[in-house]
Amino acid sequence: MKYRWHLAPEQALAAAAWAARLGISNLLAQCLLNRGVADEGRARLFLEPRLKQLADPVLLPDMDRAVARLVRARESGETLVVFGDYDVDGVTSSVILLEGLRGLGWRVECYLPHRLEEGYGLSREAVLNCRQKFATRLLLAVDCGSTATAVITELLAEGVEVIVLDHHQIAQPPPPAAALVNPRAAGAGAAFTELSAAGLAFKLIHAVVKHGRAAGWPAAAAWDVRGALDLAALGTVADLVPLTGENRILVTAGLERLAVTTRAGLRALLAVADVAPPIGVYEVGFQLAPRLNAAGRLETATAALDLLLAAGPAAAGPVAAQLDAWNRERQRIERAIADEVMVVVRAKFDPARDWVIVEGSPDWHVGVVGIVASRVLQEFHRPALIIGREGAEWRGSGRSIPGFDLAAGLRACGDLLTRHGGHALAAGLSMVEDHVAELRGRLNGLARTALPNAADWQPELRLDAVADLRELDLARVVELDRLQPTGPGNPPPHLLVRGVTQARPLLRMGAEKQHVKLWVTDGAVTHEAVWWRAGGAEALPVGRFDLACAPQINDYNNRQTVQLKVLDWRPAE
Repeated sequence: MKYRWHLAPEQALAAAAWAARLGISNLLAQCLLNRGVADEGRARLFLEPRLKQLADPVLLPDMDRAVARLVRARESGETLVVFGDYDVDGVTSSVILLEGLRGLGWRVECYLPHRLEEGYGLSREAVLNCRQKFATRLLLAVDCGSTATAVITELLAEGVEVIVLDHHQIAQPPPPAAALVNPRAAGAGAAFTELSAAGLAFKLIHAVVKHGRAAGWPAAAAWDVRGALDLAALGTVADLVPLTGENRILVTAGLERLAVTTRAGLRALLAVADVAPPIGVYEVGFQLAPRLNAAGRLETATAALDLLLAAGPAAAGPVAAQLDAWNRERQRIERAIADEVMVVVRAKFDPARDWVIVEGSPDWHVGVVGIVASRVLQEFHRPALIIGREGAEWRGSGRSIPGFDLAAGLRACGDLLTRHGGHALAAGLSMVEDHVAELRGRLNGLARTALPNAADWQPELRLDAVADLRELDLARVVELDRLQPTGPGNPPPHLLVRGVTQARPLLRMGAEKQHVKLWVTDGAVTHEAVWWRAGGAEALPVGRFDLACAPQINDYNNRQTVQLKVLDWRPAE
């Protein structure tokens, strides 16, 4: 077994009652209960997410203050600068704000920091360069700023106010912003806790439109906030925030809009990525987002910004082609560094000793270390922090596992770092000296304390229910698709099928024969199953076995069939 299996407790009576009231199967009802959808009203909202379910944006912390300060800027003709970030969430949120505020009467410019030259967020270098380019006394920092207490204090002393629109952890003391719109702030409603920057940008424009309509602005009366949903979905999915609550609503509506988008930049991006409707979380996360991210990883995110703002195909086509080329180059660099890191880690990794993997080299490109950290975590199931060097500064990016808050770990090691921030499962850092070894030792000590049990270090596979092959017919699997969009916080349904055997010899697939197709049967029903990256013969099921799988619909030659995605197996009990 690759995973530690955890089968959700059966709630037969509750599931049956819900199934009867909602007109759904017991299996779907059980899946809803497993996802914490604890009452009938929430279940109906979950199964049919609608924009009208979105909460009033003014309920967000400091949203009223942000709108009031923006309105003063509009009335006085101040130039406002949107200060964004170089990843997909930062770029899409910047575009939502630029389009919305410009369309509603503001004078707005935009500045995106350069990852390699200026680093993340409101760094002193980036702010200095921004102010040299734009004369302004009001910055709107989006997807950054919650930890920039010192910089915002300095700006305030110089007569520059900062509105922070962010979802990252907040420094203590918090920055003296004109408004700190952050779901992590005290008093934030539960509906907002997991919004991405793109979601927050959508909420801010919604709040401004509401104010403008109440004030009688003609532009606000004509403005349709739904036009930003495609960008809100892009940023939300790309930033890996939970697809629950407001995010579920925004992504559901946004993916529908993305499939028919009229934005020249997105249409050009869909073309170079060879993506056609229907468009789901996979297409956004693995085909569109990497191309947009490639700009900020290797060059400047301005190219991604220009693409999303492109007025027509003539302007959008060359930029999309450039992003596609950069993405191919990013993949090449990433593979080379990942291969090197894997060799280093495999040579010395001890699962009984190494709780956090921290590796660094001056030769590793800082634009791809986060992706490499993800690959290290995936193989070793350990929090991973990969660090490169740009000039005199070392910069790293890390990914973690449930139970170990990487951002909190970096805060505890703050004396070694010049900057740090992020989330529990993804964080970044900068340091001026090579403190890799000391950082590794201290993070390992913190991780041993946080996760003292050996079982915590084996990846867990959460299974929704036991199902038999007869139950998994086409109609049932189509019904389970009502859980879409799935992703962080709302995983696809994972099921346990007991006591099956192989109906016929398996088939190796792929250029390197690393994938396997097999046919599983309980003696009455047979289903095709696919195991991606199955491994060698010693990993393959034999005899009677229990199968952990995700049921899917295989659409081939206009014919739909049930296909099981293999997650793991074990000998039948």
